Amino acid sequence: MASSPKCLDKECSAPGPVPNGQIRLYSMRFCPFAQRTRLVLTAKGVKHDIININLVSKPDWFLKKNPFGTVPVLETSNGQVIYESPITCEYLDEVYPEKKLLPSDPFERAQQRMLLELYSKVIPYFYKISMGKKRGEDVSTAETEFTEKLVQLNEALVNKKTKYFGGDSITMIDYLIWPWFERAEMMGVKHCLAKTPELRKWIELMFEDPVVKATMFNTEVHKVFFDSFMDGNPNYDYGL
Repeated sequence: MASSPKCLDKECSAPGPVPNGQIRLYSMRFCPFAQRTRLVLTAKGVKHDIININLVSKPDWFLKKNPFGTVPVLETSNGQVIYESPITCEYLDEVYPEKKLLPSDPFERAQQRMLLELYSKVIPYFYKISMGKKRGEDVSTAETEFTEKLVQLNEALVNKKTKYFGGDSITMIDYLIWPWFERAEMMGVKHCLAKTPELRKWIELMFEDPVVKATMFNTEVHKVFFDSFMDGNPNYDYGL
């Protein structure tokens, strides 16, 4: 992917205003939640700039934009601020209507939101298992529970009878689910997919998507960052 700027910490001054006709994303290069928004920006071809934030040493001016101190955060040229990854993605789909990613049918949109709610219960297991393994903990129970939840996701694809979670082409829900599966090998959870053939096919298809290719890092790069994070000194600028 194209290099993003180095992250800004509490010693750095605030960037200038967002140029007219553009939108700004406050991000962190290795954050899967921020990657959701990068995927949508890329898929829709929205002109934007990226400011990466040091999430250990956050600038005061950033905390004024988002008191939670998390990424992603969007800022418009009018100074409007939007945060939380699903909200930023829905906002982008509404404000930039070209190449809509959310379904036009209200029931289909509701289905995607319900699936996202299900998936929100899956995400913690990626971390529980990978971080537990790093610490030498017994993660067998977590792996069993995680596998059961992945089987539910697999069933969603089986019932849909389509290549992707929203149909036979990629829609919003696919991009919202994707980032953690990009990291599955690095996080040591790939074996939990053994009973999910449809989900494995979906992963293969997603890896071939040009938008995913444009926003992803390979497993080795993810591993270097994750190891630095686990060591308590995250290398946000690795590879720049």
